[in-house]
Amino acid sequence: MLDLKGINAGYGSFQALFDISLTVNAGEAVSVIGPNGAGKTTLMRVISGMTAPFSGEMEMEGKSLSSFPPHQIVELGIAHVPENRRLFPGMTVEDNLKLGAFAKTARGDSAKNLEFVYELFPRMKERRSQLAGTMSGGEQQMCAIGRALMSTPETILLDEPSMGLAPQLVEEIFEIVKQLNEKENVSFLLAE
Repeated sequence: MLDLKGINAGYGSFQALFDISLTVNAGEAVSVIGPNGAGKTTLMRVISGMTAPFSGEMEMEGKSLSSFPPHQIVELGIAHVPENRRLFPGMTVEDNLKLGAFAKTARGDSAKNLEFVYELFPRMKERRSQLAGTMSGGEQQMCAIGRALMSTPETILLDEPSMGLAPQLVEEIFEIVKQLNEKENVSFLLAE
């Protein structure tokens, strides 16, 4: 499914990733664990096309990711839930969710995917008209995961999903990740 070989990456002359290789198979959840500054976010940004690697190979189901811009990487089945969620705070919850279905491959299923997200996260349905920036951190994380699900991904990159959340909400988020992985066969690469 998702396969990285010898990835070296960073910013300018600073190198954050050194010869990283990993595989995330279909239906698998893989965690990358390390301290702040270890390169976890850089890894996620490289996979999603937001940061170009210095060298190495990345493939999704045999297709080289290095030749695709970020919006086409989403169309290949990889959705990225970034660190700090990166919602549009002045837009409603529903509008934030709908933005996740911008890819051509997801547009036809957007109504069905929205209902799935609302079933998975009932609070999002309750707050669909609320501005995303006024929700709690846990609710914002639910919205960010829901936005990723709108693209009908095969693999979700979750960067620091528990950052700043109360322990009870962390358990709830990880229970949903487990459910998506086991029942919906969504693969995950988590950075914590």
